[in-house]
Amino acid sequence: MLKQIQAVHVPDGRAIDVRPLLHIVEDILSFAAPSGDANVETGKQATGTEAFQHQTNSQTNITDMLETLSFLIDGISIEMARKCSETREEHATTMSILSMVSNYPWDAKLVIALSAFAVNYGEFWLLAQCYTSNQLAKNLAILKQVPGILQHSTLLKSRFDTIKDLITAMLDIAKCLVEFKEIPSNYVTEDVAAAVSAAMDHVPVAIYWTIRSMLATASQITGLSGSENELSSHNLYAVDAIIYELQFLSSLESWELSSLVHKLSTMHSHLVGLLAICHKQIDERKFIEAYQNLQYLFNAAQIDNIKVLKALINPKDDPLPLVDGANKKRVSVDVLWKRNVLLLISDLDILQDEVVILQQKYEESRRQSNSLDQNPYELVWLPVLDSSVSLSKIKQRIFENLTATMTWFTLGHPSLLNRAVFKFIKEEWGFEQKPIVVVLDPQGRVTCSNAIHMMWIWGNLAFPFTIAKEDALWKAETLTLDFLVDGIDPVILKWISEERFIFLYGGEDIEWIRNFTHTVKTAARACGIAMEMVYVGKRNPKENIRRNMAIINEEKLSHCLPDITAIWYFWIRIESMWNSKHQLGKADENDPITQEIMTLLSYDGGEGYGWALLGKGSTEFTKARGTTFLTCLSDYNLWAEDVQTKGLVSAIHDYFLQNPTPHHCNRLVLPGTADRLPEMVTCSECRRTMERYILYHCCDE
Repeated sequence: MLKQIQAVHVPDGRAIDVRPLLHIVEDILSFAAPSGDANVETGKQATGTEAFQHQTNSQTNITDMLETLSFLIDGISIEMARKCSETREEHATTMSILSMVSNYPWDAKLVIALSAFAVNYGEFWLLAQCYTSNQLAKNLAILKQVPGILQHSTLLKSRFDTIKDLITAMLDIAKCLVEFKEIPSNYVTEDVAAAVSAAMDHVPVAIYWTIRSMLATASQITGLSGSENELSSHNLYAVDAIIYELQFLSSLESWELSSLVHKLSTMHSHLVGLLAICHKQIDERKFIEAYQNLQYLFNAAQIDNIKVLKALINPKDDPLPLVDGANKKRVSVDVLWKRNVLLLISDLDILQDEVVILQQKYEESRRQSNSLDQNPYELVWLPVLDSSVSLSKIKQRIFENLTATMTWFTLGHPSLLNRAVFKFIKEEWGFEQKPIVVVLDPQGRVTCSNAIHMMWIWGNLAFPFTIAKEDALWKAETLTLDFLVDGIDPVILKWISEERFIFLYGGEDIEWIRNFTHTVKTAARACGIAMEMVYVGKRNPKENIRRNMAIINEEKLSHCLPDITAIWYFWIRIESMWNSKHQLGKADENDPITQEIMTLLSYDGGEGYGWALLGKGSTEFTKARGTTFLTCLSDYNLWAEDVQTKGLVSAIHDYFLQNPTPHHCNRLVLPGTADRLPEMVTCSECRRTMERYILYHCCDE
């Protein structure tokens, strides 16, 4: 049989795109629902606006194609109808149809034959569905002997269901063959060529049995003609016997059709497997090309930033890939043309605190730019998720909730970032879990691979967020109480401007907090010096920090930072200072600011009691662990005389130097965003090299 099929396959090299024609056929077979109005509606839903739009857009191509194919399609439909009426042998009819399409490629043979089948099938069901309500259809139905099938659809349900399954199997085979034909020749590697070759060995037989299935289906539909007349021409006593016979024949014929469904489904599964191999190899090749294209674009000189942004934000050519957070409308990438663009890159686990603080910085930049022609920069959120994993309903809801709170530009959907962009962001820009901000200048050049540390530390003062700007800011900076607190709490800024002595203290143990605040108040009265205290909690504040804040406020132990977000921001700035120094390559033991930062981080990372820092104005401060500070304040008689000559802060600092703790155990927990950790870290107290451990920590209260 294979030799017979191949003998009538003599393609003349003509190229034909049958995809638009296949869309029309699929539309017809979807609307031609054999089991009543419910399925007619289902057909409409399956087709949908999108398919209708596709059909409208390709109408010109269809018209041109049908000028060539209409005569052939009409001839095949007549051949199918003749076979049904004359009960011709199915193999002979199938070979006859294959001969009629001998000059066409394999995929076109099948789609053309399927088009001819759709003409007959669609005509029949159009009349069957309309003849009761449309006089023209009724008269045509009489002439064509179309019965009132819908009146007896329950008797023929099994046959209708099997016909539906068989049509689905035929369409699946046709779509699969068209996909094989559409494989781009430039992606046909050795593996793809082998899979295509293996598929082509099975295609002729698959086409043969698909056309045979069309003929079998057409015979079933034709066989229904006359059943209405047969029922109406017998008396009441004979109707039951005829109904029983119809049911029996329907079951038998459904079984015969089911065998064809099984045959086509098996062939389709095999072809789909080979097609999957092709797509996998092609996707891998496209992935490599897309990744290399990103590397090229970011290394090549650009006249503007659009090519770069489209490769990142819109690799799938969505006309409106972004959402404008100000009005929640979809917009194109062109709104970012020749702008300074800050790419906020994160997964869906970005903290609400991070969004809140970024929102403040972003809105502040807008207020500061009122006198300018345009805003200094645009912020764009790119949610980075594994594109191979579909978005669950929960994650979809999280994504929607996040975008609802963002007033800057956001990606319309995480799926718009393809796998190559995901890899580029991870490998080229070092994204892991915590958010980063990549800065692109108006020409699309990366001026900083992660400016989020600058944003936390200096906010918009760091604009345009370049490495050079970051270095210049550090050269002009000293680590003071004013710099540590920044603008987090207006109350503290007021105290600083008034040159008051201020204690910043942190920790979790509420009993130590009570003891510490009481001791500070006692020492302040004894020295006759007013001392203010501010509770700054702990890194990654949890519910116990909330409880501590409530107790401190209720018992009036001291002042607290305004809320949990403020506490988080205080500590993220300190982490960012270390990250920023590390990013600049200046996080070493010779840098005094780095050492002070590491000391604060080691205080917070230690177990047990808290810690405290005493400062005045915007110049000096000293710090120590909680137990050390308690001992110092209790022994104020030992340093009270020095206050007159040295000042309070220096007197206490000298006390710490003269009375070192006999034992200490510092645990330094460095921020996890660092792309590389230092090989050696010295202790901030004894200057010895610290032992190195790896800590994985999760604490979800």
